[in-house]
Amino acid sequence: MIPEFLETFKPQLEKLKLDTVRISAQPIKNGQTLTFTQSKFLGLPYIPKSKAYPMSSDGTPMIMLAQINFAEIPELDNYPTSGIVQLFVHPSNWYTMSDYQIMFHENDSEEPQMDFSFITKELYEESPIGCEHLLTFKKETEYGGREDFRFQVDFNGLNYFDFQETLPKEQQEQMDNLFYIIGHKIGGYAYFTQSDPRDYDTKSKDDVLLLQIDTDDMIMFGDSGVANVFINLDDLKNKDFDKAYFYWDCC
Repeated sequence: MIPEFLETFKPQLEKLKLDTVRISAQPIKNGQTLTFTQSKFLGLPYIPKSKAYPMSSDGTPMIMLAQINFAEIPELDNYPTSGIVQLFVHPSNWYTMSDYQIMFHENDSEEPQMDFSFITKELYEESPIGCEHLLTFKKETEYGGREDFRFQVDFNGLNYFDFQETLPKEQQEQMDNLFYIIGHKIGGYAYFTQSDPRDYDTKSKDDVLLLQIDTDDMIMFGDSGVANVFINLDDLKNKDFDKAYFYWDCC
């Protein structure tokens, strides 16, 4: 909901309105196991026997940071309603953003690989995600993200920060709660600790947020950073994930 003190700017904010799916990530409990096809952070992936397990450029097996089964999430415009997308990264050089793979399995009916004995505990020693997480989902609405390049709201001739300084503390906090889109999520507006890389690349203007993984108690990207996966909107509609890309930044 748009707070009453921002009612003047409602026409601008309504134009920015987007749905998103919030992700609640809960570390799995002792003895709890997730199936190969469930949505998760870390854990064993769904890999059909017809496909090869992703390997790093140096021959090291990649680790899966995230798996999203679209059949488990609320329906989101332009996003698949079924199929599994996965983010794999180099186990130790993930921070370079140069050695990763994004896989998409349009269905999960094919017999999966079962032998992951080559995925050793040592591969996770430098993982930004500390343990396997069970994911649950909730659909919400956003009215723009302060760090997203598309946020161009005119606050009576003032930018976001100058306008915010004219408000009492309670309303300043309301603005931050509304426009700083932190946390784990699918779709909607992205959050950055530095700046939006799409703002400097005209070829990326039609790229949308596929997945955001934020820092929390068991997840740490650098110094309290946030990781994002982006994809061209037309590619997303066509379920073509070949050019989707991984990006992260930190304070």
